Formats: sequence, structure tokens, C-alpha cells
Amino acid sequence: MRSVRTPRTSLRYSRSVPVFRIREAADLLGVSYDTMLRWADSGRIDKTTDAAGRLAVDGASLAEFARERAEAGATGAVGNAPVAAQSIRNRFTGLVTRVVKDTVMAQVEIQAGPHRFVSLLSREAADELGLEPGMLAVAAVKSTNVSVEIPATRRYQAS
Repeated sequence: MRSVRTPRTSLRYSRSVPVFRIREAADLLGVSYDTMLRWADSGRIDKTTDAAGRLAVDGASLAEFARERAEAGATGAVGNAPVAAQSIRNRFTGLVTRVVKDTVMAQVEIQAGPHRFVSLLSREAADELGLEPGMLAVAAVKSTNVSVEIPATRRYQAS
């Protein structure tokens, strides 16, 4: 049975933090499936199973792991290469790694592979998106502005 939403008082999106399959986690961190599987098997990142019983990683754990890697300076060889061309319209799918809110504004950090994005948005917008560490989000970048989107694909739905 569906609950009735009252206007502007309930969230538009679920606050549930998803569980990501190993392949999805690897894509989000910008590493190979084999690398992600080795990290999980060695205990470098906690593994679990999804609703279908497949090997997976909890979104919150994955976000913390991504943040630790970024802070340690873990980047691929391309991360240090000079830029040959650039577009002002970029979309980066990644994990929300940090959300800091005050009474008016919110600061949201997204780790997309080796790239870290920080967006400043209204607290109301952050609340409506239900942003919290471990969630999948898209950093849509144009010039100096970064907006946060929640992808509509079912593949990344919470289990």
C-alpha cells in the first residue's frame, strides 16, 4: 500500500543507502572488477551479499573506502597527465562520501573514480534528495557549478 505524501513535508527519494554489486562498486571507483574483488577478498573493504545472494559492498562502506583512497592520493596514471581537451558539460556518476548541513546550506562531496566533487546547495534541496554517504549520485558540472542528481536507473536501487 502506498503512503500519501503531503506537499513539501516528505522526501521525494528514499533515504536507503544501497548495496552495490562488486562490478558496480568497481565502476564507481574507476577500477577493474578483479581489483575490487581482490580488495573485498583480502578484507580491504567489507563485503556482503545483495538481495539475490550475489557478492556486494555496502554503499556507506564503499563511500568511506572511496574517501580514504582519495585522501591518500590514489589516482590512476591518467590523473597526472596534462589536459589536452576539455568540455564544460560533464556528468560524473559516483558515491556521496560526505554531507555537511547547517540551517540554510549543505555541502555535498561526491567521489567518482579518482575525481572528488564538492557541491554547495540549499539545505532544502539536500533534504529533498535525501543525500547521505553511500548513496549513488551524479555530479553534473558546468563551469564552476556542480549540481547533484539521483539517477533513475533501477540497477542502482536500494536492496
